[in-house]
Amino acid sequence: MSYTIALNFEDGVTRFIGCKEGETVLDAAYRQKVNLPMDCSDGVCGTCKGHCEQGEFDMGDEYLEEALSDEEAAEGQVLTCQMVPSSDCVIQVPVASTLCKTQVGKVEGTVAAVEQLSEDSIELVVELDDENGLAFLPGQYIHIDVPETQAHRSYSFSSMPGDKRASFLIRNISSGVMSSYLTERAVVGDRLTLTGPLGSFYLREVTRPILMLAGGTGLAPFLSMLEQLAEKGCDAPIHMIYGVNKDDHLVKTDALDAFAEKLPSFTYSTVVVDEASAHPRKGYVTHHMDAEVMHDGDIDVYLCGPPPMVDAVLKHFDAEGIAPQSFHYEKFTPNEAGGAS
Repeated sequence: MSYTIALNFEDGVTRFIGCKEGETVLDAAYRQKVNLPMDCSDGVCGTCKGHCEQGEFDMGDEYLEEALSDEEAAEGQVLTCQMVPSSDCVIQVPVASTLCKTQVGKVEGTVAAVEQLSEDSIELVVELDDENGLAFLPGQYIHIDVPETQAHRSYSFSSMPGDKRASFLIRNISSGVMSSYLTERAVVGDRLTLTGPLGSFYLREVTRPILMLAGGTGLAPFLSMLEQLAEKGCDAPIHMIYGVNKDDHLVKTDALDAFAEKLPSFTYSTVVVDEASAHPRKGYVTHHMDAEVMHDGDIDVYLCGPPPMVDAVLKHFDAEGIAPQSFHYEKFTPNEAGGAS
């Protein structure tokens, strides 16, 4: 038996390691050349302290109160030198990856498909060289080197972790480096280098209703999240509000319909900004957050969209006195993903 442990470092790098049954996270990391912080390895100093966001584990009782208090343990703090997983886990490591002598990984692949979904968005599908696909947390992003340039651009996965084919929704920007490549030069079989995964915007363990707020190509990470939720099953209510500027910017609604069939607890609504649109719901996502989907604040909110959208939602929550149980968001500019919280 082996478990997959996601180590999320404070610089946004995520490293996945395998942990054998009965093995501590610290030992597993060192075995795979990830030097997690450590002084004593005996549960005495607290140097290896981190935070377990999800997963099951045993901490035993061999560590000192000075290293990890009962209050810290109740909040999910762990000592990696004592932590023995009994399931896959996600752990926040409060240092930069470079200090642990590890770095973001690189993977290679080939262009499998490029499809212009609308004037505003392009779908890129990459066939990864590794038969096992790539490990990442649903919602994370990766850097993609733009062929024939020195540039890279960052995009959230719309596919599920471990898929042999990784897919991305990319905003089509006039004269954009990646957009120009995809619309003018890309052909099936082109070689691509991808660096990652990265980011702290990802699906946490589902313990209450979820509200997903997607703006434009910010839909991508939610498609990845929904893929995993559909595979594992989820009874908690999940509602998405998907906003775009124009009618023909709405893409992947067929995929959302398919998720609604697979996940009976999932519903979604679409919103169009354009006042000339005949769409039944016009305006911004903040205009359509009914009390029914807010669950009196007993909700986890995930938001991905351009900075003005993120700022508008933050202001709306503040003005309405809305305080979700948890709120995770990612701003993206036309050129890259980032700013996760």
